[in-house]
This record gives sequence, C-alpha cells and structure tokens, in this order.
Amino acid sequence: MGRAGPMRGVWLGINQGTVCFLLLSCFEALCRVASSIPPLHFLSPPCTRTRSRVGLFLDRLLSGLRHPSFWELPAKPETMLTLLALASVVLLGIVPEQSQAIVIYTGWERHALLGSDIRLSCSFFSWRWTSEDVTFSWTYRPDGSRDSISIFHYTGGAAYVDNKGPFRDRVEFVGNPGRRDGSILIKNLDFNDNGTFTCDAKNPPDIVGRPSSVRLLVFEKVPIQAGVITGAIIGVVLGLLVLIVVIYYLMRFLVARRVFSLSVSKHGKKKKEGSQQRQIKV
Repeated sequence: MGRAGPMRGVWLGINQGTVCFLLLSCFEALCRVASSIPPLHFLSPPCTRTRSRVGLFLDRLLSGLRHPSFWELPAKPETMLTLLALASVVLLGIVPEQSQAIVIYTGWERHALLGSDIRLSCSFFSWRWTSEDVTFSWTYRPDGSRDSISIFHYTGGAAYVDNKGPFRDRVEFVGNPGRRDGSILIKNLDFNDNGTFTCDAKNPPDIVGRPSSVRLLVFEKVPIQAGVITGAIIGVVLGLLVLIVVIYYLMRFLVARRVFSLSVSKHGKKKKEGSQQRQIKV
C-alpha cells in the first residue's frame, strides 16, 4: 500500500524534486563539456561543402554554448532562484502522474429472507478526486464453485447488467459514482443466490486496489445471530447490576430514615420527661 495520507504526497514531492535537481546537474555538465568541444560539422561529408540543416543547427547550438556570455550568472541570487524554480516546474510537468492504491469497502456477510430484496454496498477510498472514468464491477461465485461470473459493470457513466445469467432482470444499480458508491440491489432472492459477491473499483489514474467480497446467505427465516444473543446477555447482566445498586441505596435510605425518626422520637421523649419533672418540683 505504501505510505498513506499526506506523507505519501510529501515523499512523492521529494522524489520529484530530487529528479529535477539531477536533471539540471546533468544538463549543466553536458553543456560545459559541449562548450569545450571544437567546432563540428554534423552529418557533413568531408569531400563536399553541402551541409544538412540538422548539422547546421547543432553547430550553431554548440557555438552558442561555447560563448562566454552564456555562462555569465545573473548579478542577483533572486533571479537565479527564480530561473531554477521555473525549470523545476517545467520538469515536474514533464514527469508522468503516478498512480496510487485505492481501498475498496464492502460488508463481510449479509443475511436475507427468501423472496426479499437486498442492497450490496460497495465504496472506495482514494486520495484523488473522483474521476469521470470511474468504474465498478461486480462478480458472483456460487457456494461450492471456483468459477466467478460477471453480473454488473459500470463505466463511462452507463451501467451494464448481465441479462443472461442467474440474476437476469434482478440486478439494479442503486449507487452514486459521484460519491464513490457502487452499490447494487438484488431482487427476489432465491436459495440459489447463496454465494460470494466481489466488488472491484477503479478511479483512474488510481487503478491499483484489492477487490472486496461479501457473502450472502438466504434463509427462509433469518436466524438469530450470535452477536444478538451476546448483546442480550450483556444487557440482562447490566440490568441486574443496576437493579442491585438501586435496591442497595434504597435500603440504605430507608434505614437512615428509620434511624433518624427513632432519634427524633427519643429526643422528644427525653424532653417531655424533663418538663414533667420540673412541673413536679414546682
């Protein structure tokens, strides 16, 4: 996959800058060597005075390179930096655009009822904008078979559905290529539809990516999945723990309230007895 994210772009820029520097260095070395070569007569027969246009052009080119004013550097460093920057931009424009890998996403496993419809999702991630030449391809491999058949293909803004295979008139494109969505809808499911569906996407120039697969299982009654059972057990356990905590704090509150009422009544009783003793003394 290589370096992902902005680091990949930085690394690519460093490589291109290094290539530009090497090209400039080689060009300078060749020009300096050429300036020391004596006048040549390219493609000119030694016994005739006839000279070809190519030979005349090359002779004039080397004569210009040998001229001392060609190697006079500008007085200001800023001018030299500007020339180097322009040369780098030109060379970067010449370097061909490199392709990067894309990542394709589908589900792992889908369950559906007999006779129902199901949407198989497919999307991809790419560092580039969505190309007008984006393509999506779906293939199907039945359970117990090693061969895959093509059931859908999207390219050039048009969707092409297989009208001769097992999904004849039952596949519909419901994706949005502009949003990198290549989902399809399979209608009226049958037990023979059990198998593996593989999605492949291309976003030129990014065409390198591993296809993603999703397995479809058709049931007469959708079974309860293990994850649902596990979630139910965890929910029951958490509910019991919460109930125990609530009962514990409720009991503490009732006990504290009982103790408070007993202390208040005891204090009031002592106060009443004290007042009665005072009345007797009087």
